[in-house]
Amino acid sequence: MPPLLRKAFGVTLTIGPGVVWITLFLFLPALLMGVLAFMSNSPYGQPTLPFTTSAFDQVAGYNFLGWSPGNFEVIGRSLLQAFYTTIATGLIAYPLAFFIASVRERWRAALLLLVIIPSWTNQVVRAYAWMQLLAPGTPLAHLAIALHLLPEHMGLYPSNFAVFMGLIYNYLPYMVLPIYASAEKLDWRLVDATRDLYANRWAEFWHGVFPQTVPGLLAGVILVAIPAFGAYIVPELLGGNRSTMLGNLIALQFSSMPNWPFGAALSLVMLAFTFIGLIIFRRMTRRLNAGEANLL
Repeated sequence: MPPLLRKAFGVTLTIGPGVVWITLFLFLPALLMGVLAFMSNSPYGQPTLPFTTSAFDQVAGYNFLGWSPGNFEVIGRSLLQAFYTTIATGLIAYPLAFFIASVRERWRAALLLLVIIPSWTNQVVRAYAWMQLLAPGTPLAHLAIALHLLPEHMGLYPSNFAVFMGLIYNYLPYMVLPIYASAEKLDWRLVDATRDLYANRWAEFWHGVFPQTVPGLLAGVILVAIPAFGAYIVPELLGGNRSTMLGNLIALQFSSMPNWPFGAALSLVMLAFTFIGLIIFRRMTRRLNAGEANLL
């Protein structure tokens, strides 16, 4: 076999399965959603011809009763929940990852296993567990009542707070693991260099530790923010009608309230926000790395 042909064959074997997987389970479904979003809605909720932009008008809030801000409220609530969840998981995961990285090596695998084990349980089971923890009459509910955060005989579920807690619990491992991977490989010589330059604790962390953990932190942000933005199970079980998120609204259009074009248009909106978020994170990381390189 000629060398050029052999090289092409090797490249095909290497990247071919990945390309096939992405094409079948990412590109083609997205293309199908794009086609469905521009189709008309039949009386039974199924897509039909002719092509139209009415689904996007509905996403913008226009319907036969006039304009309503409901869809924007759902999208905004989803963005806020994803933002708060990402910030909270980051604040919890950062010290936890460094604690695991600082213990003796023989204990690290066991501690990481304790972090991962909850994710082995079905999401529905975990959501039901939080329903029991936040229901009326539980210690957490009594504490909230004592702090005058809740009326008497009320529970913390269903609520936006319950959704927030459920999302943190579900996605915390996805933040801990990449930060731990960065913390474990930390080059302490750079930290010692900041100490030699008489840096205080904050400067030591900001210039010696944080830049080295940016790749892990960014990976954790992406792994948490994207699924939290499109979450379905947690807000469905813990949120109630007032905590509907984008994933729940999309699911309704393909189930109990069939309107496939509208659901497809909402899916494209979710994809658009996801891609915008990825681009923003990428640019922020490049600027941060460039700034730290100049400082060092």
